[in-house]
Amino acid sequence: MLLFTLALAPCFAIVIFIYSKDKFEKEPKLLLIKCFLLGAISTIPAAFSEAFLKDNILPVPVDIVTIAIFSWLGIGIIEEGFKYFFIRFYPYKKKEFNEPFDGITYSVMVSMGFATLENLIYVYQYGFTTAVTRMFTAVPAHATFGIIMGYFLGIEKMSGKKSFGLIGLFLAATLHAFYDFFLLTTYIPGMWFGALFSLYIGVKYSIRAIRIHQSDSPFKI
Repeated sequence: MLLFTLALAPCFAIVIFIYSKDKFEKEPKLLLIKCFLLGAISTIPAAFSEAFLKDNILPVPVDIVTIAIFSWLGIGIIEEGFKYFFIRFYPYKKKEFNEPFDGITYSVMVSMGFATLENLIYVYQYGFTTAVTRMFTAVPAHATFGIIMGYFLGIEKMSGKKSFGLIGLFLAATLHAFYDFFLLTTYIPGMWFGALFSLYIGVKYSIRAIRIHQSDSPFKI
């Protein structure tokens, strides 16, 4: 029960935080729950795609080049790509998506659904230490990837500039790739610090993205 709580707590804390930042027109709770569940579902095709890529296309990452390729194609593009697909497939088309901040809200809900199921799997495999570590690293990282992607999806939805969503996908996938690259390069001492720096960059620009879209809301009085 403790592990279950530790796995869920950071994800729900971030969901509540983002919901609180949607100040001017709250999104329907049922729609947010559906987005969260779609995010959880997205882990399934992502896991199969990563396994297929690793087993059939990319070699086992044992050097810095293959680790970099796998981090971008095998993790960043695949995981963020499936999140992006489910966002475009469902909440992006809804009439409730009617202000820039909604891009962040829906993207984070999908990302936290993904992170929740992923977190449950990792925590039950590796235990308490992993639960605590991921609470302050992997889960917030997924949130920042979602915020960055959602920021650009919000711009695209409101402006009609179709390339912006893909820019958001590219930036989220690239930041995700950097984060995992530093974690996977275990044979070089201290590389894990790069993952923390990537997380810092993600948090920094996520805070800025939230503020910008709050100020751009058409419902702001």
